[in-house]
Amino acid sequence: MFKNMSFRVFAILVTVFLGFFQSVLVHAQSAPYPNRPIKMIIPFAPGGASDFIGRVLGVKLSEVLGQQVIVDNRTGAAGNIGMEAAAKSAPDGYTIYLGNIGTIAVNPALFPNLNINPLRDFVPVTQIADVPSALVGNNDFPPGNVPQLVTYLLANPDKFNFATPGGGSANRLEMEVFMKLTGTKMTHIPYKGGGGPAAIGLIGGETQVMFNTLPSVKQFMIANKMKSYAVTGLVRQPGLPNVPTLTELGYPEFKTGSWQMIMVPTGTSPEITSKLFDAITKVLAMPDVIDRVVNGGASITTSKSPADAKTFVASELKKWAVVVKDSGASAD
Repeated sequence: MFKNMSFRVFAILVTVFLGFFQSVLVHAQSAPYPNRPIKMIIPFAPGGASDFIGRVLGVKLSEVLGQQVIVDNRTGAAGNIGMEAAAKSAPDGYTIYLGNIGTIAVNPALFPNLNINPLRDFVPVTQIADVPSALVGNNDFPPGNVPQLVTYLLANPDKFNFATPGGGSANRLEMEVFMKLTGTKMTHIPYKGGGGPAAIGLIGGETQVMFNTLPSVKQFMIANKMKSYAVTGLVRQPGLPNVPTLTELGYPEFKTGSWQMIMVPTGTSPEITSKLFDAITKVLAMPDVIDRVVNGGASITTSKSPADAKTFVASELKKWAVVVKDSGASAD
């Protein structure tokens, strides 16, 4: 008798618990988005340009959305590991991806066996920033400016190393284009990140020269911990008035920078995508955010709409496929 009663009590308790759990689950699913923390996957190591831009955005986005935005650095394979993890996440708005020109536009052309198709596997939300690059060198490397650098490299083919934040990075492609334009040759040394590993390797003499995103190396340039040869883009950068642009030195191919973009997995509802777009563009219009991004070596760039962002990605994929082919670059 007592045994049967205990079983009935247990069964009642289980039923009550399951009912309560279902009620909580239904309430959470029906509550307005977002109702829990959001994860932002950044496919590069801390300290680089993507990490800098993502963390500036994440802090303010948390305030606007009323939920914490947690940065998740997923490094490796030239950003492909983080990109694949983001693409395979649940399309519920609780995983957002910070892609850039390297992972989204360059990698599909550079890695023929890449499992991710950016236009198939992601919904672009908006561009968030444009980041110029810097051409820098180790302090013990003899050349003092770009003309001297070209002359020195031509006299010493294949004797020096150039660093990149990853084999599929836009910075790697910039150096491939530079070597093709100047007829110079160096050995590629890829690192897992720009502001940390690649910059430290250059300062320590593991490599002699590199292109890197400006936010990743600006503090080292100002502190004279590396030689500042030039920057990409059309104008000289704040805080570096004596560093010329490559365009003014006669290399118009380097008039652009490295764009950054927020994306979500395909299947994410238009309502969530639209809410994220509105929140992100609101953050990027804040004066303190603009100041911090500009002082860090980048500029704010937003899309007119998610549809506009998608059109931009499609055009960049075509553009960089041609650049990869013409440069002869291949995945390491």
